[in-house]
Amino acid sequence: MAKFTDHVAHENAVFIYSPSQLTYKFSDEHPFNQKRLELTMDLLTQIGALNAQQIVPPRTTTDEELLLALDADYIDIVKRAGHGYVTNAEGEPFGIGTEDTPIFPNMHEASASIVAATLTACDYVMQGKAQHAVNLGGGLHHGFKNKASGFCIYNDSSIAIRYMQKKYGARVLYVDTDAHHGDGVQFSFYDDPDACTFSIHETGRYLFPGTGSITERGTGEAYGTSFNIPIDAFTEDDSFLYCYKEAMEEIVADFRPDIILTQNGADAHHFDPLTHLSCTMKIYQEIPRIAHDLAHKYCNGRWVAVGGGGYDIWRVVPRAWSYVWTEMSDFEQPHGPLPEKWLTRWQAESPVTLIPTWDDPSPLFEAIPRRAEITEKNAQTLEKALYTLRHKI
Repeated sequence: MAKFTDHVAHENAVFIYSPSQLTYKFSDEHPFNQKRLELTMDLLTQIGALNAQQIVPPRTTTDEELLLALDADYIDIVKRAGHGYVTNAEGEPFGIGTEDTPIFPNMHEASASIVAATLTACDYVMQGKAQHAVNLGGGLHHGFKNKASGFCIYNDSSIAIRYMQKKYGARVLYVDTDAHHGDGVQFSFYDDPDACTFSIHETGRYLFPGTGSITERGTGEAYGTSFNIPIDAFTEDDSFLYCYKEAMEEIVADFRPDIILTQNGADAHHFDPLTHLSCTMKIYQEIPRIAHDLAHKYCNGRWVAVGGGGYDIWRVVPRAWSYVWTEMSDFEQPHGPLPEKWLTRWQAESPVTLIPTWDDPSPLFEAIPRRAEITEKNAQTLEKALYTLRHKI
């Protein structure tokens, strides 16, 4: 086992990317659309926040690495499906060939490239080559060891956590701010006391995957290392950030991880077509800042970030994900108008009118009638979610 380094990192932050990540594509009509990576990178380039020296191409990944968190039979059927040897009926027990996760050409190669990028990010940080690393193409948090789910074939975060545990002996905190519960990662480490998972998401009463209740706390020696804050539909910025910040500060201080891995789904925004939350760009300015501060306070700066959900790829994801990188790379947080060149280029393709500024227009939506009730309920959920931590049960 190679112990990670506490030496000063060579680079502040690296951006892991390869065009191969764009091949993770189910169809032109599917809501999961990796064009959002192109949109985000172009926006960052236009404001001078990302240059070629900061972009690191991922290495390849091996089947041995995939097997850290996947079954061999599952990898095999994904390989065969991507080359036309599996019917939808044969794939369905493995979660592929379904409406959510249809079979597409070279799906193993595309999925493995996502994993490779996240493992590359982990190596850069754990080996002290960089303090922080991001793979916005990753964050496929619904994947299980033997089944695809919710647009996710190989769960790069689960594989990365196992990888960091095995290679570096790392104690890992996984933080998931996607509007959908990070079920695949949580249940992969539900009995592992050296991995802690924290997910803040829209309640499963209304939204896929239906899991993520406050009672899901882990099992055996890992009881109390799984945290969930299922917030109410129509939750707004202040309530979301209050719950996130309070939980993050207490969980990190108690668990004392060696590294923080954050999943940065951008689907809690009011515009997202698949969820029912009422947040704005304000939360995406604050989520990475809080993670960044805590990584420096407790983990010698070690922070890896991945992408995740986000289905308004034009108006929301590029701005939200840009804030992850600008925070990570210590680039001044952008405000004011978006670059005219970026707006002109992408408005021609966008089916909706682009937001021309970094901040959302205010008000973005009509006042929520149940605001006070939702805020109070979320505060109560937070208290219950942290009960075992606060009372050392």
